[in-house]
Amino acid sequence: MDENGASFVAVRRLSQGLDRGGGCHSSSAEVVHGSSAWIGRGLSCVCAQRRDSDARLSFDLTPSQEECLQKLQNRIEVSYDSSKVEHQEALRALWHAAFPGVELRGLISEQWKEMGWQGKDPSTDFRGGGFISLENLLFFAKTFPKSFQDLLRKEEGDRAMWEYPFAVAGVNITFMLIQMLDLQAVKPRTLMGAIFLKLLSENDRAFDLLYCITFKLMDQQWLAMHASYMDFNAVMKATRRQLERELLLEDIQCLEDMPSYKLLSR
Repeated sequence: MDENGASFVAVRRLSQGLDRGGGCHSSSAEVVHGSSAWIGRGLSCVCAQRRDSDARLSFDLTPSQEECLQKLQNRIEVSYDSSKVEHQEALRALWHAAFPGVELRGLISEQWKEMGWQGKDPSTDFRGGGFISLENLLFFAKTFPKSFQDLLRKEEGDRAMWEYPFAVAGVNITFMLIQMLDLQAVKPRTLMGAIFLKLLSENDRAFDLLYCITFKLMDQQWLAMHASYMDFNAVMKATRRQLERELLLEDIQCLEDMPSYKLLSR
């Protein structure tokens, strides 16, 4: 825990995995606490980078784009509420998608650390991304199950001894995308925001799909940079730069046209 009361976890990769017969074993991942925040504060240098030229931009929206943006903003505004049955069920669904056949002993359980949450209660990690960050993870698990499992289990590439925690990284990605696309503004104030709203008006799940692309791209950047947990912010910056480059390509008519979309597999 740092001087501001924030903390992060890094996950050390070991050889054993989950016991699908009856539960999880702590031997599959060792969690350590460090001195920087993963959520929110740790991303301030990554996300809040509006250029002077961006501040002068303003884009008018079509009625359809206004409606799509409002729907997405409504989702973004929803905080995770552990007392809501809908939120509890979504969390359980995420567990079963991540670890099929493994019984979840409770919504507050040491088992959650196996997915890369900071503690035994995942709800405390949703502060940086809200309920939509859980929806993003669940969409990823259901839409691209192979890629989701590959990232969860760190099955591809030459991995670091101390890896990024999967679930908390996912919350950070949601937070980063909201900031990068300026999605809490009344109308776009950045070119990235305007480009994305055009894509959103043609696909109401564009944010969820871009999340999947970003997560897979982030992991590719992680491997290319031979990163360890202290490099997470640098990896996120590199991921954001690559996303911006791809969204600016002239032939991008939908998110499936992005080069990094091809990294995903079902």
